[in-house]
Amino acid sequence: MRISANSVTSKLDNQPEVIHHTEFRHNPKSFLKLILLGFSIVGLPLIIALVYSAIRIDQLAEHSRTTIYQATQMTHGSSILIDEIIVMERSIQHAHILEDLSLLESYFEAHANFEKIALKLLEISPHLEQHLFLEKLRLFETTIFREVLTLYDTPENFPDLLERFASLLILAQDFSTKNYEVIGKKVNEMSEMATQARTLVELELLILIPFVILLALIFSIFIARPLRQIDEAIYNMGQGKLSNVVRVNGPENLKYLGSRLDWMRRRLLKLEEQKIQFLRHVSHELKTPLTAIREGANLLAEGVAGNLNRKQQQIASILHTSSIQLQKRIEDLLSFSALQSDKSALLKQQANLAQIIANVLKDQNLSIMSRKIKIDLDCPKLLLECDRQKVSIIVDNLVSNAIKFSPQESCIKIAAKQIDEIIQVDVIDNGIGIDGSEKAKIFEPFYQGRGIPNSHIRGTGLGLSIAREYALAHGGNIELIEHAVQGAHFRLTLPIQDPETQP
Repeated sequence: MRISANSVTSKLDNQPEVIHHTEFRHNPKSFLKLILLGFSIVGLPLIIALVYSAIRIDQLAEHSRTTIYQATQMTHGSSILIDEIIVMERSIQHAHILEDLSLLESYFEAHANFEKIALKLLEISPHLEQHLFLEKLRLFETTIFREVLTLYDTPENFPDLLERFASLLILAQDFSTKNYEVIGKKVNEMSEMATQARTLVELELLILIPFVILLALIFSIFIARPLRQIDEAIYNMGQGKLSNVVRVNGPENLKYLGSRLDWMRRRLLKLEEQKIQFLRHVSHELKTPLTAIREGANLLAEGVAGNLNRKQQQIASILHTSSIQLQKRIEDLLSFSALQSDKSALLKQQANLAQIIANVLKDQNLSIMSRKIKIDLDCPKLLLECDRQKVSIIVDNLVSNAIKFSPQESCIKIAAKQIDEIIQVDVIDNGIGIDGSEKAKIFEPFYQGRGIPNSHIRGTGLGLSIAREYALAHGGNIELIEHAVQGAHFRLTLPIQDPETQP
């Protein structure tokens, strides 16, 4: 039963949709949402730390502001209390010396100010010790005030009052000193709080910075992974590596894009198979009539159908030569098709490389003579385990390329030598060389450089590609070597023994 291409294409079209709706249900639906989620999670610890630090700093600033205000008020108030006590003492002294009780008016005014300041300090006093000290000072001053009120009846008490004012002044000075001690303690407390806040911020930074960097790396990897997978899939398809299944993990929209890329890969793989099958069929179809044309031209050239004059002989020779070249092009297509379908098995046996090169030069003798090219051959007897036919094709492609691109009456150097367990063959011509922009493409199938010489039969662009594939199949390689002078330098390396049979 045959399955139409349309039905296969329809199945391929639908398959990514099925995968899209059945897998990764818990992944973000949008790549943008994934990025925003990553930024949010990475930034959240920093935001929390910043807010917490701001609150701590604000609390410290408020506490400092309150402490400074209270210290300023208490210092200023204690200074005023001392001044008022001095005013009251002077007033008592003046009244005693002049024996004029009317001079006590300034005393009463100072007493009122003292009482007012003392009450105010009691309201703002933050410490019990200061509060008790103020109460004691106020009570002492009130006792003196009551005694002053009795001076009108007992003026002889003036000396005792002056002594009491001296004690009151000492008590007020002690209160001022106590305030400075309290302020010192407050300053030390604020310094300790500031140190603790700074230590806390430093500890937060020490913990959060590595944590945030780790989170950023994790999300960077998580975000970059699907992009890297898509990039790798596109690169593989661009390189013709269509056997690897495209899988993209991550947000659903990127996974869907990966499934569509895999659909494209399978379509390209199918088209590649159709192309190879087409080349194989066409090559086989062309080979049969071409064989008849070549044999007919050969019979004409040999005079089997009758003697030919000089011009007819030239035409028959051209037909025969062109048919051989065209057969070689068809054989290149067949070899390329076999390589692409992995049907190019190697039949290895011991062979003499010098004999293989000699046979290739013999087959190319007509082209060499027609272009008057000199061959500088340096190849001792070198035995290696290889597929003789495939190595002949490799050498033939390298030599025919060198002949095709060499000018008239030039020289082609072919040198072979053994280096340890490797045989190295260098083919150097004096042609136009290979442009730097084409060096990466010359081994690609069907690629023909811009400097192709004029010829009535053009190549397929498969020679170097097939040669390199055969070299790689042997465990060797073909490289384009940097050449100081004009021309192209290709180097073929082949192992002497089969790498698969070595222990």
